[in-house]
Amino acid sequence: MYLHHYLRRDAHRSRRTLRPSRRLLGGCLAAALAAAACSDSGSSNAADQGSTDAAPASDTPSQPTAPDSQRADLVEPTFSVPTTVDNPLFPISDLHSAILLGNDEGNPLRIETVLLPEPKVIDVGGQKVETLVSQFVSYLDGRIHEVALDWYAQDDAGNVWYFGEDVFNYEDGVVADTDGTWIAGDDGPPGMIMPADPQIGQAYRPENIPDLVFEEVTVKTLDLTVDGPRGPVPGAMVGTENHLLEGNYEDKTFAPGYGEFASGVGANLEALALAVPTDAQPGGVPPELEAIQRGAGEVFAAADSGDWEAARRLLDAMIAAWEVHRATGTVPPLLDVQMGQALDALRGNALMPAVHDRNPEGARNAALDVEMAALDLELQYRPPAEVDLGRLNVWANQLALDSASDEADAGHIAGDVSSIEWVWDRVAHHIDQADVDEVAPQLEDLRAAADDEDTDVAAEAAPRFVDSVAGLQLTR
Repeated sequence: MYLHHYLRRDAHRSRRTLRPSRRLLGGCLAAALAAAACSDSGSSNAADQGSTDAAPASDTPSQPTAPDSQRADLVEPTFSVPTTVDNPLFPISDLHSAILLGNDEGNPLRIETVLLPEPKVIDVGGQKVETLVSQFVSYLDGRIHEVALDWYAQDDAGNVWYFGEDVFNYEDGVVADTDGTWIAGDDGPPGMIMPADPQIGQAYRPENIPDLVFEEVTVKTLDLTVDGPRGPVPGAMVGTENHLLEGNYEDKTFAPGYGEFASGVGANLEALALAVPTDAQPGGVPPELEAIQRGAGEVFAAADSGDWEAARRLLDAMIAAWEVHRATGTVPPLLDVQMGQALDALRGNALMPAVHDRNPEGARNAALDVEMAALDLELQYRPPAEVDLGRLNVWANQLALDSASDEADAGHIAGDVSSIEWVWDRVAHHIDQADVDEVAPQLEDLRAAADDEDTDVAAEAAPRFVDSVAGLQLTR
């Protein structure tokens, strides 16, 4: 299912850079993330890290590592049921889908993680271990930035091990490099990512591949209560992570039911906004959220046709529906901020003209952002596959919009196709085979157009793809 990415992993290699900001991260979200990071994890310095140990590579900078007496990972694990990963602080078996929000060098960062259905068997020294596969996709400024397929297994003692990752770093919509990729057995040992029973002062190494990747975590705080998406979460842990090759430290918070909860170095922060099934809610999608998602699609169409009177009425109704839903007091804080910013952008301002300025492209882009924010909120009430199918529709419309632009950007089109491919990997196994057989060739044609930077072919193919995706239903 994932073969198309592996075939292109060495294509378009170039130096990785950040794209200029397309959207602005509001101060409220930045402040909320900063507060979460500060209250959860505190600060750290080299003096906290214990004695100096042998560095994993001779040419790395000198930085203290933990002595063997503190190491929890110097054990020989056995794996009888490796894909039952239910360690409370890293429960990847029961972390079906999550959303994290943050910022990276001043650019808004959005992360989706989804547990994939197909395990991966990894051979380490003759021992074949079945691992869970978690897909990590990050978007910077609304554009694809990094994708990783992460592999995890739990040993018989309850320790969770990291067996590596397949990494794809994107620049201008294409894979710039695969830096950070490693696999246990071929490149080095698996790394412990969470002990069964963490103790203060205990140390372990999630990654330990000489000259490539190295992380060592020292347990700093236990039994911390953190502010979660739905209220206080007791029993959290803070670990100080030693990034030896980069020469810095980072505090990470892990919380029961969520796993990695908050992290950051300097102004770069990310925090968990929602995870299911931990934050799943009974009942159907609230009518206000349905109205907002439906309204976003109707504004998208109204802006395209130039019916600004209808677009303004729809926007007013969406804002009113959002105020009603917010008043229930059930909205996860970071998703609250995200939706507020998306609706403000749809209204428009001097920097980003939209509905009130009668700007078709700005309004349609903003409408898609509102729809994506609504889908994030609906993840509490709908199966993850349904939400991903909605995301697939959003990205299909983004592709149609970008490819039809008078100043079509080949990088944006390529990034849209890449985003579609990764979401498609998450939903294709839920769709009837006849529909898969219809959509897959279209996606291959779009990939060929993106690789050739043929914006005309992409513009011609995108509307048909939008129609095909809009007709998809989950059947399995």
